This record gives sequence, structure tokens and C-alpha cells, in this order.
Amino acid sequence: MVYDLLITHIKGLVQVRDQPVNKLMGREMSQLPILQDAYLIISKGLIHSYGFMKDIPLDVKAQTVLNASDQFVFPSFVDSHTHLVFAATREEEFVMKLKGASYEQIAASGGGILNSAKKLQALSEEELFQSSLPRAWEIIQSGTGAVEIKSGYGLTTKDELKMLRVAQRIGRETPLTVKTTFLGAHAVPREKTKEQYITEIINEMIPAVAEEKLAEYIDAFCETGFFSVEETERIFEAGKIAGLIPRLHANQLNRSGGVQVGVKTGAISVDHLENMGEEEIEVLKNSGTMPVALPGAAFFLNLPFTPARSIIDAGLPIAVASDYNPGSAPSGNMPLMLSLACIKMRMTPEEAINATTINTAYTLNLSKTHGTITRGKVANVFITQPISSIASLPYSFGSNLISQIILNGKLIK
Repeated sequence: MVYDLLITHIKGLVQVRDQPVNKLMGREMSQLPILQDAYLIISKGLIHSYGFMKDIPLDVKAQTVLNASDQFVFPSFVDSHTHLVFAATREEEFVMKLKGASYEQIAASGGGILNSAKKLQALSEEELFQSSLPRAWEIIQSGTGAVEIKSGYGLTTKDELKMLRVAQRIGRETPLTVKTTFLGAHAVPREKTKEQYITEIINEMIPAVAEEKLAEYIDAFCETGFFSVEETERIFEAGKIAGLIPRLHANQLNRSGGVQVGVKTGAISVDHLENMGEEEIEVLKNSGTMPVALPGAAFFLNLPFTPARSIIDAGLPIAVASDYNPGSAPSGNMPLMLSLACIKMRMTPEEAINATTINTAYTLNLSKTHGTITRGKVANVFITQPISSIASLPYSFGSNLISQIILNGKLIK
């Protein structure tokens, strides 16, 4: 048999797990299996087999053979939190931040989420797709193979559905594996009271999203000035009835009670967590809810970073995603998130790699297909430039150390 692709003489085949792993917690996060001087065989879009070069079958043949001498092969990143579909960037607000305006002040002056919504509502679905597509290819080039994309810049039923359709189309027209999340509860439109808008989310938006099967998840921005714990719970319970799985923006700006309501409603993840205390850590114990850090947002907004060490030392898991969005995290570069996780959150390279592959895959229900080098999984991998160790990736922040990208078993770059 002639296989599709064979990578030989790999200096280090990273994240090799013979059995799929659901998630890693506490001390487990420091364990990162690497095969040295290895080979990897890919067939029909899947990982077929792997092993040491000394054990490679003598008669193995492939249509494409790559020599990865002095290079590492990683599973592609799984970015479990993005707002990739948006109409325009917001550099003007960046300047306001530099002059001292807070996130809340920018939002109160008509900026922030409402600014993005106004711009998005003016675009057709085709225009929005064409605007968002380059960002999808951008994250592919930085090593991402699976991504979550939220709505939340529509704030009307029509425009929320438009965003989700565009996100699903990105999944069809690029090699990315795309998971979609309905985030109608992102902000309140100026022309409506909060109660009017929550009623619209529950009675109109959720049923429309479910009818078209446009999302697997439901999210809410549970923060002071946005949606309260009680309002979030109402929205999530309505979403769960419609078959949507909760995931939550929590504790970004303050200790909002978001972690508690996330666990209470069975959210698969609580994301941000820049403001965490012992109470939140205790609540997360013995739950199935994954804490997700978004260091790009903390960096861009000059917020405290998620206390990863406290979370890991408490025996909990942690995931790391990008939060790619135009207002608070205008980067979907996952190698940069690795660097920030290590430099600012005191995670080891092994922990950070596990947090951006296995644990992010868990939050998207992709544990059986993505996040590790495992036989039968989707063949999403990237090959580095010649580097000395896995630590080179977070160490060399800002450098492009990715040489070649393979998604669904096909060479992209």
C-alpha cells in the first residue's frame, strides 16, 4: 500500500498518546510524551501510525515524503475561544486605551461590542464572509487546526444568524475544523431594555439558532454592566432546553459570580478568569467545567493574568485559547499565547502545550479526534523549523517557527 504522506527522521514527535486523552489535570499537565527520531504515516486524512525510525517498516511507501531532521512535529493547536467573524478592526479604541480609557468607559461611549455590532449589521452575509475569511487562513498559518467561533456582534436575530452561517461556511471552505457558539448575550442594544433583549434572546434567537442547527454551544458575557448571574442562568437554561451546551465569559473584569453559575449550569468551560480567588477554585473542583485562560486579552487590556499556577496546583485542569477579536485581543496567534502562558502565567512549556491541545479539545468535544498524535485521529499537525527543543516555541515569542502545516492529511504550507 502507498500511503498519502510519510514524515521521517522527526527530531521529536510531540504529544504522542496511544489512547485518546479526555483532559489533563494538576500534575498531569507537566507530562508531555515525545518520541525522538520518529516517523509519522498519514493516510486518508487520518494518523495511520508512528514509531521510532529504527522500527519503520522497510517497505513503507508514500506519495509525499518529508524529512523532518532536526525538526519537531506537533499536533495542531485547538483554539477554543474566538470571535473570528467580525466586520472591522477597532484601532481607534486602541488609541483611547493608550490615553487611559478603561474597557467600561469605551463601552459607555458607544465603543466596544456595540461599535462592532453597528459595523457588522451594515454588511451582507457574503461581505462578512469575505471579510472574515483571511483571518481563518491567518490562524491556519500560525498552527491552528480546530477553532471555536462565536456570534455576538449581531445583537439582532437576523445578524446573529448571519454570523453563525458565516462561521459554519468557514468550516466548509477552509481546512479548519470549526465549532460554533451562539453569544447573543454579549451586550444590550441601545434601543432595547435589558429585559426586552433577554426576552428576544430566549423567545426568538435561541429557537432560530436551534432550528437551523447553527450552533452547538451557548455563551454569555457574565460581567458587571452586562449580564448578571441570574440573567445568565435564565439564558443558559433556555439554551439547554434547545440542545445548546453552555460555555461562559466569566470573571474578566471582576469576580462576577460567573464561575459559580457556569458550574451550576453545567458549562463545559468558563473563560477569561483574570479575577479568581480561592472560592472560584473550590467551586471548579469535582466539576466537569474547564477553566480557560485567554492571555492575549489580559495582555492587550493590561489586566491581571489568569492565576494558572494556583489553578494547576489545586489539581485542576486549565486550557489556553486566543480570544481573537477586534476589541480586546486582536491576535489569533496561538504560539504567542504559548509564550504569554509561560512568561506571564508561569506555566511550563509542557503545561502550555497540553493546555492548547488536549484541554482545549475537551471544551469543544473534540477529544476523540483532535489534540494529540494518536492512531485514527484527524491528521492535523505542523512541522517546526529546525529548533533545539519544545521550549523554543514559547521562548522565541514573535518568531515564526512553523515550517509546514498539514490539515486533514493534506499539506497546506
